[in-house]
Amino acid sequence: MAWNEPGGNGNQHDPWGGGGRKPDRNSGKDDGQRPNQGPPDLDEALKKLQDKVTNIFGSGKGGGSGGSKSPSKFGGYGLTALIAVLVLAIWVAGGFYLVDQAERGVVLRLGKYHETVTPGLHWNPPIIDSVTKVNVTRIRSFNQRATMLTRDENIVQVSISVQYVVSNPKDYLLNVRGPERSLEYALDSSLRHEVGTTDLIQILTEGREILAQGVNKRLQAFMDYYAVGLTLETINIESTSAPDEVQSAFDDVIRAREDRERSINQARTYENSVLPDAEGRAARIREEAQAYRESVTARAEGEASRFLALLKEYRQAPEVTRERLYIDAMQAMLSNASKVLVDTEEGSNNMMYLPLDRLGSSTPATASRNVTSNSATAPTTDYDLEQLTDQVIEQIRERQNANTSIRREGR
Repeated sequence: MAWNEPGGNGNQHDPWGGGGRKPDRNSGKDDGQRPNQGPPDLDEALKKLQDKVTNIFGSGKGGGSGGSKSPSKFGGYGLTALIAVLVLAIWVAGGFYLVDQAERGVVLRLGKYHETVTPGLHWNPPIIDSVTKVNVTRIRSFNQRATMLTRDENIVQVSISVQYVVSNPKDYLLNVRGPERSLEYALDSSLRHEVGTTDLIQILTEGREILAQGVNKRLQAFMDYYAVGLTLETINIESTSAPDEVQSAFDDVIRAREDRERSINQARTYENSVLPDAEGRAARIREEAQAYRESVTARAEGEASRFLALLKEYRQAPEVTRERLYIDAMQAMLSNASKVLVDTEEGSNNMMYLPLDRLGSSTPATASRNVTSNSATAPTTDYDLEQLTDQVIEQIRERQNANTSIRREGR
C-alpha cells in the first residue's frame, strides 16, 4: 500500500527515512528505527573528499570511542600543495616550443629583447618570456606602379617588382612598426629619384637595366640606414610606358629608332664582310709588288756582276770574247727561228735532210736543223733547241748592246 495511505496508525511511510525522524549523522545510528536512505548531503561529500586527501598527505587517529579518525593538522595544506604542483607542472610544460629550420625565434623577457634562438627545441618561462617566430628564408615580394617625371620633363609610367627576405629578425620586429610599409615608401622615393635623373627615351628603350640597378643600390642603402632587417634579392622593371594619351606617338618614335638601329646593324654587317676581303687583296698586292721588286733588284745585280766579269775577260782577250759573244747571240736567235738557211755552191749534188715535221710545227722553239753539205770540212751538226724565256731574250739584247759598245770602243 502507499506510504501515505490512511489507517497506517499515524506512521508516514517515508521512503527516505523512518517514522519522520532523522537519524543521527554523527553516530550513524537511528535509535532502532530504519536506516538512513536519503540522498547524500553536499557537505558530507566534501568532508569525505577532504578526509581522503588528509589520509594521503598525513593522518592521525583520535582517542574517542568507536575508533573514528580525526583530520591531521596538516590536512588543509595538502590540497593546496597538490594544486600548486599541478599548476607548476602545467606552467613548465607550457614553456617548451620548437623553432623550425627556416625560422628564428625572438625572445622578449618582460617586454625587453633577450635573445634570438636558432632552430631546435627550446624552453622559456611562460608569462615571463614571449617568443615570436620569424621566417628568414621565405622570399617575399610586392609590385608597385607609379607615374613620375623624367629629367627631360616627360611623364612616364613605371611598373616595378621587388623581392626581399628578412635578414635580421630582431630589427624586423622591434626597430620599425611596419617594415613592409617602410619598404614601399623607400622604394617610391628611390624610383622617383632615379627616374628624375634619366631621360625618357632611355627609360623606354635600353635604360631599364641601368634603372633597376640604380634603384636596387639606393633602396638597399635606405633599408640599411633605417635598420628594418630586410635585404633585397632582386628588383625588376616590369614595364615602362608613356601616358595613354600619347602612347601611339611614342610607339611611332620607338619603331623609327628600331629601324634606324637595324639599318646601322646591316651596314656594319656588310662592312665586316667586305673589309676583310679588301684588306686581304691589298695585302696580296703589296706582297706581289715586294716580290717583284726583290726579283728585279736581284736580276739587275746579277746582270751587273755578269757584265763586270765579262768585261774583265774582254780586256784580257778582246777578239776571242767578241767572237764568242757573237756566236752565242746568233745561236740564241737562230735556235728560235722556224726557217733554215742553206749556203751551198751552185751545181753541187748534195742531198739535204730537213726535219719538215718539226719545221712545220706550231712551236718553232722546238725546231731543229740537220744539214749535210758536199764540203768535206762541213760536219753535220745536230742542234738541240732549248725553250727560251723572257730572261734569255733580255740577256740576248744586253749582249747585242754590249757587242755594239765594244765595237765602238775598238774603232
